Amino acid sequence: MSTPPPRIERSDEWSALVRHARATRRTNLRDLFAADDTRGTRLRAQGAGLYLDYAKNRVTDETLLLLLALAERAGVTERADAMFRGDRINITEDRAVLHVALRAPRGATIVVDGVNVVPLVHDVLDRMADFTERVRGGAWLGATGQRIRAVVNIGIGGSDLGPAMAYDALRAYAEPSLTARFVSNVDGTDMHNALHDLDPATTLFVVSSKTFTTIETLTNATTARSWLVDALGVDAVARHFVAVSTNAIEVAAFGIDTANMFAFWDWVGGRYSYDSAIGLSLMLAIGADRFRAMLDGFHAMDEHFRTAPFAQNLPVLLGVLGIWYANFLGAQSHAVLPYSQALDRFPAYLQQLDMESNGKSVDLEGRRMRIDTGPVVWGQPGTNGQHAFYQLIHQGTRLIPADFLAFAHADHDGLEVHHELLLANCLAQTEALAFGKTPATLRAEGVAKDLIPHRTFIGNHPTNTILADRLDPATLGALVALYEHKVFVQGTIWGINSFDQWGVELGKALAKRIEPELAARRAPAPVHDSSTNTLLAEIRARRGL
Repeated sequence: MSTPPPRIERSDEWSALVRHARATRRTNLRDLFAADDTRGTRLRAQGAGLYLDYAKNRVTDETLLLLLALAERAGVTERADAMFRGDRINITEDRAVLHVALRAPRGATIVVDGVNVVPLVHDVLDRMADFTERVRGGAWLGATGQRIRAVVNIGIGGSDLGPAMAYDALRAYAEPSLTARFVSNVDGTDMHNALHDLDPATTLFVVSSKTFTTIETLTNATTARSWLVDALGVDAVARHFVAVSTNAIEVAAFGIDTANMFAFWDWVGGRYSYDSAIGLSLMLAIGADRFRAMLDGFHAMDEHFRTAPFAQNLPVLLGVLGIWYANFLGAQSHAVLPYSQALDRFPAYLQQLDMESNGKSVDLEGRRMRIDTGPVVWGQPGTNGQHAFYQLIHQGTRLIPADFLAFAHADHDGLEVHHELLLANCLAQTEALAFGKTPATLRAEGVAKDLIPHRTFIGNHPTNTILADRLDPATLGALVALYEHKVFVQGTIWGINSFDQWGVELGKALAKRIEPELAARRAPAPVHDSSTNTLLAEIRARRGL
């Protein structure tokens, strides 16, 4: 049996960072900027159309050198090469990890089990584009001969969060005559709200489930099917339902023509999949050309990550800065603050991407982790957050690193005044978080002595600012890929598997046991813990059972 590799926290590079953190614990951003008037022009990087300002981080040049040395020691380059080659780096499921193949250009070669998967990807993309053109152009009609006017995506997790986020982000590029809605929650309210004002004769459902057995998705799809059949009859299902799945038997049993089934592969994790057939609803909304432009943005960031030196590599820089705060300065969470209402769902999307990927407590060898792994990711668009939780970031007791996302141009013409104010707030917040307001400044302003402690801002709160020209399909692709690869970098340094998600399975298994107990005519035997048994009894009593 081979000897397991040493833990990263036992490396010389990690120890050097521990010593450095102790030595620089009093480092303040005010002092760093005062000592170096070139800091803002030096600590920046660009790639795939994105500009990263990381000058407002609690790091020195030495900090950055030590962090990049840690990434080298962890084998980030080697593991990235293995991913791009198609090696089975998802060891617990014995799978390749090839979301990068979803946006590889025609003619590229990425081999899995002796098969170049890139032509397979483009075959599906071409089928998606053909179907999209038929629906948008009116060649695909519903059962009554009417054009499709609404698309309802039914999925959960990666089959919902990605396309729903991207649709909101790119709504300015969507076909205005086609409504798109997304249903994921098994709470019937979600389905009711999606369907209550739609016409079955003009509605198309896209059911996204790799196995076509996901209980929440199938429950919602069955409800949608009943809604359609009650209005148009069972023969209408084939004209109003398509599937994104790999299980042709279950798809056909549901009543969907397997000719209208779009495939994806087990080497694509759900949270990495919206640029596959999982994004069919998005393609229907924005069109095939814009969807491909988004894929180009993904690929541009893939190439930047694969080829740029660490000191100029955006995912590597974001990754190691996150390691610095999580493992050496004690941060427990990370805020993502897009100054764009169109990115309203982006923090929620990143919650799954980051927390499902790196929310792990054992390493690749199955050893219990002795250092913290993934942070809690949260946030919402500015300027709304400024009137909610920014108070805690500015004057609370917790260290909360934050990413600010901004765009030089507005999404819509005629609203430039709004956009100027939005950008001004974004820049002002990062400045205020970094430098704060000192008691000396308050005294000079004549603030009453007893109010000075309350109005002091200590500053020294770290932020990154990610800037792009505008939020278009290519930019969105680059932005998502940036965070995908950031998560990869951090998972590699921690030595964990970022590509399985066993933690979501236990609750699902228990729910299948509890569901029949809720509705049973006779009280079930108390087979759970005392709390769960009592809650079951209380719910049944409130239902009169």
